[in-house]
Amino acid sequence: MLQFQPQEHLLHSYIVVSQSEQARERLALDLTAAMLCRSDGVRPCRACRDCRKVYDHVHPDVIYVEPDRSGKIPVIKVDQIRSVAATAYILPSEAEKKVYVLRQAELMNLNAQNAFLKLLEEPPASAAFVLCAANPALLLPTVRSRCEVLRLAPVDRR
Repeated sequence: MLQFQPQEHLLHSYIVVSQSEQARERLALDLTAAMLCRSDGVRPCRACRDCRKVYDHVHPDVIYVEPDRSGKIPVIKVDQIRSVAATAYILPSEAEKKVYVLRQAELMNLNAQNAFLKLLEEPPASAAFVLCAANPALLLPTVRSRCEVLRLAPVDRR
């Protein structure tokens, strides 16, 4: 489980990397809870209202962006990122921040990545971004350079 000490400052954007979708989801959830946690101690505390809502998948300030699967190839489209940009500057409902979790972020098309880059370059103070990716090399170098990469080591199943 990911934990942050009270004095540790969380950044506004991370890329969670793992070949395991389940591991990416778990770390993204911990990171999201830590970003919204109201504890004065170790974050996420898993006990405050915000942590409980994050782990129950009911927090109104956690927004998931999934690839559009209506076409032949799943893709995160520029319109989806424009929607994120349109709401990112609106203040959160309950927490101090909104956290946008982009599942399979490497499936953003080029236009979507360029639109997302504008958000990363001038992020709203009340928004944070967690990109989940099996292969972050598919993201533009400029997108990767504006995010802290959290890489999960492969699990040895011997």
